[in-house]
Amino acid sequence: MSSNKSLIRDRRFWPTFWTQFWGAFNDNVFKNAMVVLITYKSYSIAGIDPKQMVALCGGIFIFPFFLFSAMAGQVCDKYPKDKLMVLIKIWEILVMVLGSVGFITENLTLLLVSLFLMGLQSAFFGPVKYSILPDLIDEDELVEGNALVGMGTFVSILLGTILGVSLISMGDLGRTLVSIAVLTIAALGCFFSTKIQKLKSCDPSLKISFGLIKPTYQILKLATEVKSVFHSVVGISWFWFLGAGLLSIFPIYVKDVIGADEHVVTLFLGLFSIGVAVGSMICEKLSHERLELGLVPFGSIGLTVFIIDLFFVGKPTLAGEAEILSIVDFLKNPISYRILFDLFMLSVMSGLYIVPLYTFVQQRSRSEIRSRIIAANNILNALFMVVASLMLVWFYSIGLEVHQIFLVFAILNAIAAIYIYSIVPEFLLRFLCVLLTRVIYRLRPAGLSNIPAEGPALLVCNHVTYIDWLIIAAAVKRPIRFVMHHSFMKIPVASIFFRGAKVIPIAGKSEDEAVLDEAFDKISSELKEGELVCIFPEGMVTLDGKLNQYKSGVEKILERNPVPVVPMVLKGLWGSFFSRKYGKVASKPLVIFQTFMSKISLTATSPINPQDVSAEKLHQLTQEMLDS
Repeated sequence: MSSNKSLIRDRRFWPTFWTQFWGAFNDNVFKNAMVVLITYKSYSIAGIDPKQMVALCGGIFIFPFFLFSAMAGQVCDKYPKDKLMVLIKIWEILVMVLGSVGFITENLTLLLVSLFLMGLQSAFFGPVKYSILPDLIDEDELVEGNALVGMGTFVSILLGTILGVSLISMGDLGRTLVSIAVLTIAALGCFFSTKIQKLKSCDPSLKISFGLIKPTYQILKLATEVKSVFHSVVGISWFWFLGAGLLSIFPIYVKDVIGADEHVVTLFLGLFSIGVAVGSMICEKLSHERLELGLVPFGSIGLTVFIIDLFFVGKPTLAGEAEILSIVDFLKNPISYRILFDLFMLSVMSGLYIVPLYTFVQQRSRSEIRSRIIAANNILNALFMVVASLMLVWFYSIGLEVHQIFLVFAILNAIAAIYIYSIVPEFLLRFLCVLLTRVIYRLRPAGLSNIPAEGPALLVCNHVTYIDWLIIAAAVKRPIRFVMHHSFMKIPVASIFFRGAKVIPIAGKSEDEAVLDEAFDKISSELKEGELVCIFPEGMVTLDGKLNQYKSGVEKILERNPVPVVPMVLKGLWGSFFSRKYGKVASKPLVIFQTFMSKISLTATSPINPQDVSAEKLHQLTQEMLDS
């Protein structure tokens, strides 16, 4: 945790962290106090059922995101973000004054208006909150920064939930205490916002386009400039669809299915918040300062599994007729631990899913439009959350029970995941990398700091198995263009991953001279664009575990593009499931058990000047590294 402590204490980061922490804390004190008030006092407007009122509250809060995020994104790109933070937090104080009057007078209409204005304030806070991080911290700190923000957000949700529910449960005095609390917390957030370091405007010449439809269309179109970014935005929005649905279900699930009191609701919402915070920090640890997209499929698979299990729990009979369970009574029943485990694990998976996506959007978006990309994300988030709220209202109206709704959400999540990963194969590619280097093997990298942090370079490595490229891709922080035999591009399913990884197909001169020439042209083009290119100069996977002679293709590449060359060596893979020690690769399935958790290493040496490189010298250096 030392790295986390160093960043959270960093003057660049902590004012923003605590500003967003108190903002999320306040939102949840207000919202949960209001939801409990509606649920347990059966408040309604225009004859709307209390269950539907709870669902509609979620829609009322996020509807302003849909209406005003486009304007918010423009404002955040045009004006300094530190000043906007202060103005937005002052706005929060004014809204909390109105909300306090609503609680004290028990005026539901006034509370709903305050809820809408809170959503409006959050619509402007969202683009600042996420787009400001790359302006404050370095790129290799972004995963940690987002993980801390995610952890802080959901810890604040936990604390806000506990405080809001606890205070409102005190009756008339509770409504007064909620009012005092939300005003105090808003003031704290405003104080910390004044400590954020001064920043320059990203695009001061930007002309703000007013209105609702046209600016929204323009910002959504802007978000589609980089398809992978837009697809990630869709993935984030899908997460909030699930989140909005599940968080709205929990109070009803506790009251009508389990038959428990509001303290069990607090337990559910609190456990969910802790789980997401834990998942966020696990994500940071597994990423090792690198954006690890492979955790996204882990998260989505886990979400589906644990939501489905909540369906299989069904309608447990925990309470007798007319009996309301306390939290102690609930925990006495063994089935409660299965429910809590599913809830905790699906929230952990949420953290693994969401942190890499937010980081990816921040890293791949240009700084001058980053706030508008975040605004586009918020628009889609809002749309998906509104749809989730309306869908819940419809589910209740047709008589679906809560555990059946869990099944519907799980199926929808599986379908959405399959769609997203089919159009963005980079996620599944990274998933394979994570499996190889965290589960199947224990990878020990060494000397990888010798690989240039930016600019072109040629990586050369010995070739032991058919998955060498995946192991290298998992270890090296920068994206790499691998050169492989063109036959791999014809393998069903696997070819999707090769194309997603932008693999460069190559052939021998006697096989297909046109493919060979095209490969050298592509290698040259990638190096000119400042990319890393990796080749395996042996030209084939070793058949006996020994290093084959290096071919002269490396010299031809350097004649056209004299870039630094970084020799690398893989050790520990010979005899593994993916090597050819036993003949045809993967011909002995039982070898997989011998491979499992075996130690392997990837070592890189200092870059060599291109004029000092020859195939023979590289071969000799590689052999020396293998023998050492």
